[in-house]
Amino acid sequence: MTRQDACEVLIVGAGITGLAIARELLQHGAQDILIIEKEAGLGFHASGRNSGVLHAGIYYTPDTLKAKFCIEGNRLMKAYCREKGLTIGQTGKVIVARDESEVPGLYELKQRADASGATSSIIDVNELSNIEPYALTFEKALYSPETAVFKPLEILNALAHDLASSRKAGISYTTQFLRLVNSTTALTSAGPVRFQRLVNAAGAYADRIAHQFGVAQQYTILPFKGTYQKLIRDKRFLVRGNIYPVPDLRNPFLGVHFTHTADDEVFIGPTAIPAFGRENYRLFDGWDAETPRILWREGLMFLHDPVFRYSAAEEIKKYSTGFVFRKSSRLLRGLERRDIQRADKTGIRAQLVNRTTGRLEMDFVVINDGGSLHVLNAVSPAFTSSLAFARSVAARMVSSAS
Repeated sequence: MTRQDACEVLIVGAGITGLAIARELLQHGAQDILIIEKEAGLGFHASGRNSGVLHAGIYYTPDTLKAKFCIEGNRLMKAYCREKGLTIGQTGKVIVARDESEVPGLYELKQRADASGATSSIIDVNELSNIEPYALTFEKALYSPETAVFKPLEILNALAHDLASSRKAGISYTTQFLRLVNSTTALTSAGPVRFQRLVNAAGAYADRIAHQFGVAQQYTILPFKGTYQKLIRDKRFLVRGNIYPVPDLRNPFLGVHFTHTADDEVFIGPTAIPAFGRENYRLFDGWDAETPRILWREGLMFLHDPVFRYSAAEEIKKYSTGFVFRKSSRLLRGLERRDIQRADKTGIRAQLVNRTTGRLEMDFVVINDGGSLHVLNAVSPAFTSSLAFARSVAARMVSSAS
């Protein structure tokens, strides 16, 4: 679809969330959807830079949107991949205890999984050795059989193809949302676009757009950089699927872990290092006029939030391969320092902060404001949840419009 100056639904952002919502709106009868994407193609940011893990709903308490959509999203995404002939590998995941103090955490995760309807089981060392022969744990581990791996760009391209085939939706690339002119007109880098309804799925910039609509004023995005390392080719056999530690459930990060990807790489990570810009993928790349404000927010949280302070201090250490080795060697038998090398893979987690409380938001945030709907904090497991999440959003939009 070429650029146009009017549409029924304008979606800002062609990441997994925007594409999935567009697909679902078509199934609800939408006739004219325009997605604007500031980049020249798909997957330039979070949707194309994630770890490629289809999560199974282990971590989330049942009263959250993450719990609500992750399990159903897992099922729907597997079905979509099989229908389209896309890569999907049901490799499973084990969560291991590094010492005795972490064993209760396994049972806490099991309780959360049971309450949310996720499939999991507590296993012993012998059972673990049959699933992940080189994984280390203290007496017990948690097994998630529904965890899978996929290729993000395959799915993004398939969804975009679906939209183009409908002839009712399309993507205008290199088109940036600049500002809101009025309640039914957006100024983009390609000119003004009139719309009846707007979906803000702009990822790392979703808060800025929401603020122009006068909503979500208490929220702002605080970017975190996810860097990866990987195992050398000769040591990939050490990991069959996914090996994770027991996480600190007070924050949204999962710690150093191993993923054997659908591309037959074994990545270690990602980190969650405070970043200096919304696209700060490399050293000084992505620094802009907002960088001082980001540093100020991070500094305030470092001073006032002990959980953030501890997490930030630990994450910064992960720039060191030696530190990553020490952490990861507690999860994997037979690992040597020389087996780890830096990976040319970096992502940004667009983590939402509630300025009123000074805390990181742990759940997705969705704000429906009449003719606009804003998706905030679309972080992991957003890709896994996307198809189920889109069903809910589309139904909500249709209901509010009727």
